Amino acid sequence: MSFPAIMVTLVVVTGIIWLIDSLLWAPQREKESKEPLVVEYARSFFPIILVVLIIRSFMVEPFRIPSASMLPTLHIGDFILVNKFTYGIRLPVLNKKVISIGEPARGDVVVFRYPKNPNIDYIKRVIGLPGDKVGYFNKIIYINGQAISQDAKKKDVALLAIAPARSELRFEKMGELGHDILIDPERILVEGETIVPEGEYFVMGDNRDNSNDSRFWGTVPEQNLVGKAFFIWMSWDWNSGGIVWHRLGDSIN
Repeated sequence: MSFPAIMVTLVVVTGIIWLIDSLLWAPQREKESKEPLVVEYARSFFPIILVVLIIRSFMVEPFRIPSASMLPTLHIGDFILVNKFTYGIRLPVLNKKVISIGEPARGDVVVFRYPKNPNIDYIKRVIGLPGDKVGYFNKIIYINGQAISQDAKKKDVALLAIAPARSELRFEKMGELGHDILIDPERILVEGETIVPEGEYFVMGDNRDNSNDSRFWGTVPEQNLVGKAFFIWMSWDWNSGGIVWHRLGDSIN
């Protein structure tokens, strides 16, 4: 079972036990009698589990970055928070949107359920919106025939330690703020054009030549969206075994 399914099950079970005890068992117990242990646990844990379920399902959810596909924006070992209501309120487990609030914007970093295996969560950047014609040629993105500008940048010391030696750092102007990307000038991956279907999104990793994204498996249906990544609350360097303090509290652009 998925974590949301487990949480919903626990809320239902503890809630039913507490309710039955309040309506049936408690009135029949002697005043001096101690309530059954299962009732005590249900009464104690029900509100805690309910609050956790509400926060995780409708407000924010934590995720850990397991790969380098979003370098330099996100590093392996980053622990991030995802806004669950930016793109609408969805029912837990069923993942059905019940309240529409907003839609992804070009340049958003989003968490979504991998279309090929919805049990796996992916994180990528939104490149193409519904109806867009997205092209990718010679490391450059084209949106409806217009090239997205890139400017060369110099890697800092921290990035030099984790990025491939031959990779190049560039600033890509997409969305309101723009973002950094990594490209490998010696590696050629999938190139071509695609039209994004209605209700779906074309996504790519910022580590352009080391990312399994829409270039390989297609677009992301709107119903697969989990939320918008917005904050790094913890970062752990698994190789050196310590907290990366300068990344704590960074926003995700």
